[in-house]
Amino acid sequence: MKSVITLAFLFALVALGRAADRRPDIVFVYFDDLRWDALGLVQREQAAAARFPFLQTPNLDRLAAQSVRFRQSFVVTSLCSPGRAAVMTSRYGHDTGIIGNGKHLPTETLTFAQHLREAGYTTAYVGKWHMRDQRERPHYDYAASFVGQGRYADCPFIVNGKETPTTGWVDDVSADFAVRFVEQQAKEKPFFLWLGFKSPHGPRGGANLPERTKSLYFADTPLPTPNTDIAAVYNPGGAAARPAETPRQIENQRDYLRHVTAVDASLGRLLDALERSGRAGNTLVILTSDNGYYLGEHGLGDKRSAYDESLRVPLLVRLPNPGPSAATTREALALNLDYAPTILDYAGAAPLPEARGRSLRPLLEARTPSDWRTAFFYEYFKEANFAAPSVLALRTATHKIARYPGNPSWTEVFDLTADPYETKNLATAEPALTARLQAQFTAASQAAGFRWPEGFTADGAVPPAVIAPKKAGKKEKQ
Repeated sequence: MKSVITLAFLFALVALGRAADRRPDIVFVYFDDLRWDALGLVQREQAAAARFPFLQTPNLDRLAAQSVRFRQSFVVTSLCSPGRAAVMTSRYGHDTGIIGNGKHLPTETLTFAQHLREAGYTTAYVGKWHMRDQRERPHYDYAASFVGQGRYADCPFIVNGKETPTTGWVDDVSADFAVRFVEQQAKEKPFFLWLGFKSPHGPRGGANLPERTKSLYFADTPLPTPNTDIAAVYNPGGAAARPAETPRQIENQRDYLRHVTAVDASLGRLLDALERSGRAGNTLVILTSDNGYYLGEHGLGDKRSAYDESLRVPLLVRLPNPGPSAATTREALALNLDYAPTILDYAGAAPLPEARGRSLRPLLEARTPSDWRTAFFYEYFKEANFAAPSVLALRTATHKIARYPGNPSWTEVFDLTADPYETKNLATAEPALTARLQAQFTAASQAAGFRWPEGFTADGAVPPAVIAPKKAGKKEKQ
C-alpha cells in the first residue's frame, strides 16, 4: 500500500511540474482608434480633469483589475497599417515599407506569428487586418477576418480562405469567431489568438452601432480640454479657431463613446469564454490599440500627427495566474514595437532578429532594467489624401520636440510635465531646451535607422502614389 501511495504522489508531482512548465496561451486584443483615456477606470482616475466621466466600460475595467496597466504607452506611427506592421515585426515603417494604408504586408515578411508557429503554437487571426485589401493572413493556422475596413453590419468574412457571409454587428461577429476558436483548442497545445476589433473606427453612429448602445449618453456632454481651442501648428485656420465645439461635434464624440461601450461587451464575451474553457489562468492577455484619436483637441479629428492624443494608447497586460492584487501600473515608456518581443519571450520562442523593441517582461514582473528607454522616435509620412504633414518627433517621459520637415518655423517643443495638453510651444522661448531635445532627436533617429522612404525628399515632400490608397467609388475615411 505504501508503494502505491508513493507512486501516486510521484505522478502528482510530475503532473504539477508539467502544468507549471506549460507555455501560456496568448491572446492579443487590438482595438482601432481607441484613445488611451477611453476606459471608464481612467476617467474615474482623472476625476475633475476627465473629459467623459460617464463612459461605461465594465469589461475593460474588469480586465484592468487583473492587469498591469502602462500609463505611458505609445505607438511609433499613429496610423492603421503602419501600426499593425510595427506590432507584427517590431520594426518601424521606414524598415518595413508600410508607411501608409495603401500596401499589403508582403507574405514573406518575418513576423512574430511565424516564430510562434515554429515554437509549436496554433496561431489564429480574427477580425480586422487592414493592409489595404489583402486577403492572405500569413503565418496563421486559422483565420476569420474581413477585407480592408469591412463594414459594421453583416460584414463578409474570409474564413480560412473562403468568403463567408455573416449576420450582425461586426465586432460581435469577430468575438463569435474568437470564442469558437478558444472552445475548440486542445488542452495539450498552446495557442495564440489575435482579435482585431473595428471599433471605435469610423464611420460611427446610427446604423453602424448595435441596438444596445444607440440610446446611450444622450444627456451627457464630453467636456472640452485646455487644447480644444488651440489650433494645430500646421492648421492655424482650422476648426480650432471656433470659440466652442458645435452640437454636431459633440454628438460625434458621443458616437465614438457609444462604439467604445458597444465593443466593450464584445470583449467581455471573449473573457468569459477564456474562463469557461478553464484556460484563463494560464493565458497571457495583451490589450491595446493601433493608435490614439483626436476628439477636438487642437481642432482635430482622426490621428496621424504627433500630439499625445494621437500617439498615446491604452496597454493592459494580464499575466498568467494573476493574483487578487494583480492590478498595478507602470510609468516606464512602452511602445507598440515591444509587443512582439514580449509575446515571443513568454512563449519561449526565438526572438525576431531585427526587432527594434524590447520585451516588457522585466517591467511586468517588477524588474525595471537600468537601461530602459527614456525617449523614443516617432514618424509619420504625409499621405496625399490627408491634410496632416510629415512629422518626425522625439517624445521623452517629460518633453517632446516635433519637427515638420520643410517647415522649420512649425517646430514644436513642449514641457509635458508642466503642460500635458501641449498648449505652449517653447521652441523659440527656450533655445537651450530646444537644442538639447534636438540633439536627443538626432541620436534617436539614428538609433532607429531612420531614412526617408522611396519617393520622399529630405523635406518630407513628394509622397509616393502607393501610399494614397486607390479606391473605386466613394472614398472612405481611414
